[in-house]
Amino acid sequence: MLSILFLMLLVFSILAYNLGRRKATRLVIVTGSKLHSRPTYHGAFVAAWVGIPSLFLILIWLLVQNSVLDTLIMTTIPNAALAGLDEGQRGLLLLEIKAVARDIIFKEPTLAVREAASTYLRWLAIANWSLFAIALLLAIAGFLVTRARIAPRFKARDKIEFLLDGLMIICATLAILTTIGIIISLVYESIAFFRHVPVHEFLFGLNWEPQIAIRADQVAGQGAFGAIPVFAGTFLIAIIALVVAVPIGLLSATYLTEFSGPRFRAIAKPALEILAGVPTIVYGFFAVLVIAPSMRTFGSSIGLNIAPNSALAAGAVMGIMIIPFISSLADDAIQAVPRSMREGSLALGATPAETISKVLLPAALPGIMGGVLLAASRVIGETMIVVMAAGLIANLTANPLNSVTTVTVQIVTLLIGDTEFDNPKTLAAFALGLMLFLITLGLNIVAQRVAHKYREQYD
Repeated sequence: MLSILFLMLLVFSILAYNLGRRKATRLVIVTGSKLHSRPTYHGAFVAAWVGIPSLFLILIWLLVQNSVLDTLIMTTIPNAALAGLDEGQRGLLLLEIKAVARDIIFKEPTLAVREAASTYLRWLAIANWSLFAIALLLAIAGFLVTRARIAPRFKARDKIEFLLDGLMIICATLAILTTIGIIISLVYESIAFFRHVPVHEFLFGLNWEPQIAIRADQVAGQGAFGAIPVFAGTFLIAIIALVVAVPIGLLSATYLTEFSGPRFRAIAKPALEILAGVPTIVYGFFAVLVIAPSMRTFGSSIGLNIAPNSALAAGAVMGIMIIPFISSLADDAIQAVPRSMREGSLALGATPAETISKVLLPAALPGIMGGVLLAASRVIGETMIVVMAAGLIANLTANPLNSVTTVTVQIVTLLIGDTEFDNPKTLAAFALGLMLFLITLGLNIVAQRVAHKYREQYD
């Protein structure tokens, strides 16, 4: 029903745009007066007030509908069925009611559960039909009110611009609030973690073994939360990936920009950018089935002992994955350098190689730094390739031939399975996330400083 409602609102908005534009055009013909705004603005004004209020209503309705229905359903269950149940058990009972309502039955439900499921279906249908009717009535009311306001001196353009400004402010505010919410959640849970584990042990500890008992019936170690091996593995793989990707990306961008012909560029650039669209799971399979065995075979032939899961294999494959990020942004940055700088350098007697190395690349450095930073962020946040090619064991080593792990892999590992969020094992994921956020923020600040320095020099 929701998809039908969205489709009807889309059709109504298009129809409202055409009717509003047609009325504004007819006013010019009938009255002979000049419109303050073009007919398209009048049509857009009517369409906006047909679609946007209804969309906001749907969004707010969907946000509160489930919680309201859950509360109402729990009030229909007899007190005898709820006696002795804590909050967790009541939540499981509510999930069972919803499962029975969807005809997903794992065990024979009680009579109270069946009655509650039937009531839930009835109230859900009422809520859906009410949303459908109110949204359509709101759209019709918006059409009637706004179409009646169309007049020769009506400032439809100003209204549309004000509406667009408001939407952009709302979107920007939501983005900022989302970022603040993420930071607050990371900081709050990290503080809870540091109540169990000292900060100095986490930041400077050399042993990462977070496997501790979560329930009383489990047998596990006491746990060690020294994060140095985890971050060392992250940086080792990131460095290997950047060592592979940066030279290839820059050289390919330079060749495509300065030396290749239009026909070759039209084929090579899209082919290179296809690498950015390959799923990371495919890269992971490629690393496990091709790169890692090939490296181990080659290492055995020359007397090197390479682990089945190695940082070198994961870093090399991730380097291939991020080549398009560096190449594409470097290409755009080099092309954005004014042609007068190229011609001036060549006119002074510099060779093409000297022009590229001493004029074009320094002038394009802000864009190149942006590409490298984007690639580094992608590497640091990658999980699947590391899981498949590098391993899960946190080894403190600088040898790329050994297996290592990364921060993102450990976060996923800590939050999978039977977990409790008041346990140091699960809270450690938030501490790792906070440290990763601070590191990424530091990389952004350094990149902006470098870009600002060279932008001032070449502006």
